[in-house]
Amino acid sequence: MSDPAEKLPDPSQTGAPETDQAPQDQAPRDRAPGAAGPATEDRLAALEAELSQMRDRWLRSEAEMQNLRSRTQREVQDARQYAIQKFAGDVVEAAQNLRRGLEALPAPREGEPELLTKLREGFEGVERSFLGILERHGIARQDAQGQPFDPELHQAMAEQPAPEGVAPGTVLQAWTPAWTLNGRLLKPAMVVVAAGGAQKG
Repeated sequence: MSDPAEKLPDPSQTGAPETDQAPQDQAPRDRAPGAAGPATEDRLAALEAELSQMRDRWLRSEAEMQNLRSRTQREVQDARQYAIQKFAGDVVEAAQNLRRGLEALPAPREGEPELLTKLREGFEGVERSFLGILERHGIARQDAQGQPFDPELHQAMAEQPAPEGVAPGTVLQAWTPAWTLNGRLLKPAMVVVAAGGAQKG
């Protein structure tokens, strides 16, 4: 019985060509698996920089939108509060004319005609009602006489020497009151000021 190994051909004598290819199951050993090359690291750094820029832009956009919303809310609120400013100025003129009419009536005195008393009381009642309506709509009258001069509310038309016991800058006489609409000046009070506290203007 012959040995089976003797039947196997010798590769060195069969003329089979030798190959330079490495076996497919052998991976190159010059780089560890999963290691990033220089190109990958550069790409990653570029993406991180781009992400940072986009985040900064987003934060700036959010801040700008918040500022826009706040500014729009203020403008809407101002429009609601001061939309009647021109009309309010005209109504204030009517209120001042009513006051001038009252001041033109004779001062109350004993024994005066009953008609004059009723006329005065009627005008005073109309004025109180009128001022109440104005106040409900944010229009307020501020009497200046005896108050310290306030350039935000008063316009000094003249100066006079300060009487004894009166501090310089005190309003000695108010020709008209100050009028405001929701705290904003509509018409300044025209006043006479004790010398030393305000510049005539």
